[in-house]
Amino acid sequence: MQMVKDVHLTGKDLTQMVQLRPQDVGKYAIVPGPKDRLEVLIKKIENPIKNFTFMEYSMFTGTYQGIKVTAMNGGRFSTDTSITSEVMCNARIDNIIRVGTAGSLDEDIKIGDLFVVDEVIRGDGVTPYYVDKDFKTVADKKISDTLYEVGKGMGLNIHRGKAWSTDALLRETREIVEAKRKEGARAVDMVSSTLLTIAQTYGVKAGSILAVSDNVVTGEMGFMNPLYYMAEANLLKIALEAVVKLEGK
Repeated sequence: MQMVKDVHLTGKDLTQMVQLRPQDVGKYAIVPGPKDRLEVLIKKIENPIKNFTFMEYSMFTGTYQGIKVTAMNGGRFSTDTSITSEVMCNARIDNIIRVGTAGSLDEDIKIGDLFVVDEVIRGDGVTPYYVDKDFKTVADKKISDTLYEVGKGMGLNIHRGKAWSTDALLRETREIVEAKRKEGARAVDMVSSTLLTIAQTYGVKAGSILAVSDNVVTGEMGFMNPLYYMAEANLLKIALEAVVKLEGK
C-alpha cells in the first residue's frame, strides 16, 4: 500500500488544528525565538489575547498604536521555525518580522550591535525540502529598509547585509566560516534561512533583525554582556516602530 496523502501533515492542517483563522491575527507579526522575549513583547502590546498554545509555542494578538499585531515565539532552530512559519503563513499574516540573535562574522560588527538580514546563505536542513539549491532567499526590501532606518534613527550601531544560517552551532569551524565569509556573509544565525524561505514560497513579506551576541571571527563571547541585553531590548522597540512606519502612521 502506498502512502494515502501527498503530504502527511501540512501547514494548513496545523493551522486548522490550533483553530487559527485569518480574522484572528494581525496584518503584522513580530516573532522572537524564546518565550521570555515573547513575554516582554506582549507587555508592549495593548489588550493581547491568546490565540493558541501548542507544545511550547504561544501566539497572542493585540494592538499597537491602533494597529493589529500578532506576537509569537517562533523557535530557536530551523525545525521548529519551519512549523511556526507555516502556521503564520497559512493564517495569512501579511508581514512577519523576526527578532533574534546572531554571531558576527565581521570584526567591525561588535557585540551589542544590530544586524538586518537582506539575503541568506542557506545552511539549514529544512529548506532543501522546500526549494532547490539555486533558489535565492531574501528578505522583503521594504521591511528590511524600514528596520534599518528605524535603528539608525534611534542612534544605534546597526548593520545590514548577507547572513548565513546553520544548524550546526558547534561546528562553526575556521574552514567553514571563512568559506561563508568569502561568499559575503557578515553574520550567522539558525533561523533566518528557514523563516524567509518559507515566507517567500507563500508570497508573505518577511524580514529579520538580529542582536549580535558573539563574534565568531575574534572569538569574543557576549551572552553575559550588558550591551547584548540592551540590543535585545532595542530589537522589540525597532520592530514595533517599524510596524507603525510600514502602516504609514
